[in-house]
Amino acid sequence: LCLVGSVALVIVPMVHQHGVGYILPAVILAGIIQILFGLCGMARLMRFIPPAVMTGFVNALGILIFFAQVPHFWSRQPLIVGLFVLTLLIVLWAPRVIKAIPAPLIAIVALTLYTATTGQQLPTVGDEGSMSGGLPGFTALTVPLNLTTLQIIWPCALSIAFVGLMESLLTAKL
Repeated sequence: LCLVGSVALVIVPMVHQHGVGYILPAVILAGIIQILFGLCGMARLMRFIPPAVMTGFVNALGILIFFAQVPHFWSRQPLIVGLFVLTLLIVLWAPRVIKAIPAPLIAIVALTLYTATTGQQLPTVGDEGSMSGGLPGFTALTVPLNLTTLQIIWPCALSIAFVGLMESLLTAKL
């Protein structure tokens, strides 16, 4: 189960009302629900979703990802903003000239070569915060596993499972 933008939107109300301790049990329950969905063959229901809805859904995900990245470069140095604008121009204009190579790949290679050959010092993902190597450890539950917790997490877990199922199946189908 992947926690992405659309799933995070489902979790936020529960966290706001009950706290972050309920995220782990909600996600675990959502994973169990998704396994049950898979065993029941719910993926067959995706054939009833029109192609226009699939395209709109995936485009909306792209827009969410794009706007999530904007704060990371907007207030930075002019070089970063310039590279961002250049990337957009390549992605938008390269398909008109070169059809055999995907435009994002052209942008990645061109800007990587530019920054590597000019020796530009650009911020990296590691600059945003510390990262430790290796696999993550186990997280202890901070809420009791009882009927009250189940009542709190059940609606959220079901929503996470449905959103995760739709998101992964729509993306896979496209």
